[in-house]
Amino acid sequence: MSQKRPPQSGGSGQEVRAAAARALAPVLSDQGSLAGLDEHSVVARDRGLLKELCFGTCRRLPRLEALAGVLLKQPFKKRDSDVQALLLVGIYQLLYMRIPAHAAVGETAGAARLLGKEWATRVLNGCLRRLQRESEALQAQVDKDESVALEHPPWLLNALRQAWPEQWRAIIEANNHPGPMTLRVNQRYNDREAYLSLLTEQGLDGHLCPHAPDAITLETPCDVTVLPGFEEGHVSVQDEAAQLSAVLLGPVLAPRPGAHVLDACCAPGGKTAHLLEQFDINLTAIDSDNQRLARVEDTLSRLGVEAVLEHADATERDWWSGTPFDAILLDAPCSGTGVIRRHPDIKKLRRKDDIRPLAKLQRQLLDNLWPMLREGGTLLYATCSVLPEENGEQIEAFLARTPDAHITTPNDVAWGINSGAGRQLFPAQNSHDGFFYARLEKRSA
Repeated sequence: MSQKRPPQSGGSGQEVRAAAARALAPVLSDQGSLAGLDEHSVVARDRGLLKELCFGTCRRLPRLEALAGVLLKQPFKKRDSDVQALLLVGIYQLLYMRIPAHAAVGETAGAARLLGKEWATRVLNGCLRRLQRESEALQAQVDKDESVALEHPPWLLNALRQAWPEQWRAIIEANNHPGPMTLRVNQRYNDREAYLSLLTEQGLDGHLCPHAPDAITLETPCDVTVLPGFEEGHVSVQDEAAQLSAVLLGPVLAPRPGAHVLDACCAPGGKTAHLLEQFDINLTAIDSDNQRLARVEDTLSRLGVEAVLEHADATERDWWSGTPFDAILLDAPCSGTGVIRRHPDIKKLRRKDDIRPLAKLQRQLLDNLWPMLREGGTLLYATCSVLPEENGEQIEAFLARTPDAHITTPNDVAWGINSGAGRQLFPAQNSHDGFFYARLEKRSA
């Protein structure tokens, strides 16, 4: 069990818990994710609590659901997924937060009235008070199931154990804790040592990351508005592992001013922006999601950099002018199993059956984009997955069917481990997320 978190202050305790239930209900019924969490649905001082209730509940979801199953005489009906969410939120508070038990029980049960379901207040109150009385015995009971005790769905637990027999426990431990807040310093304005000094002056402690030369990890997350120069584009939020895409493309792009570059699945734009900060290139960035593409535009505007943005599908070629690219970044859609700690609803929303279609899509993207690369050009394949089917095995299969593709992924780096033709990073507590990279050069077959 994790250390309990400090108490949160707020306005109406019932309102913030009802808001959390509304946000979690679509996740529980497979109708949505936390990506659309509206923190502005509660007063400003309750937004941190709302986020903690939602993300923390999803992070511990397999265990919370098991306890709910024991506490309830019969499951709630599908239409009452919001009440189920309230129960999970209540259990989370009692076991993982420092909120006084009377408030966790009373405010959570009372929040059912704000959902228009006053009948549920008595049920919730009874379940949560029973958990108070029998906490140790009930937890021991559900923890007999390994997937409950380790707070991962069985399919994922088995996949990690099979793929990474030496690392799976560390991966799971990292997944069950929030990821740190890591910054990317825009070296057009400051080197990271100078920016770290600015942070220290603001009372924000941090340390230099060992692998990405622009990265600083904060000791404690903060609102971006307090970061020196954030609005002026001096710094961005980006995990250290994600920043390695610019490191890997550096040897290709730095000696080639004006290089014609494609970012094939660019949203939300962090890697796009990093390349533009670092290199003198002509970059085309495409994405199939128009709303997410708008976020890329906002990011580039804040940073004062430019790219050609197109709403397009990278599995098609109708958007391509026919001019070959010098370099292509393919940050492929994937299972997200390397970033579960940042998107804990993946534990609920991702299924074993999703992996094969994702691998098929990745294959289509590779095969469609490769002909757009000039001879001598480089394609960097990246995912935020830790599953071999999407990573090492995917690239090995591509190399086998693509005679002019040659691997140039470096082996002499201090991060990750060799995995097929690429490098695999695992999520690490107080450090980087899980990522995979493979760098490929087009040569004569």
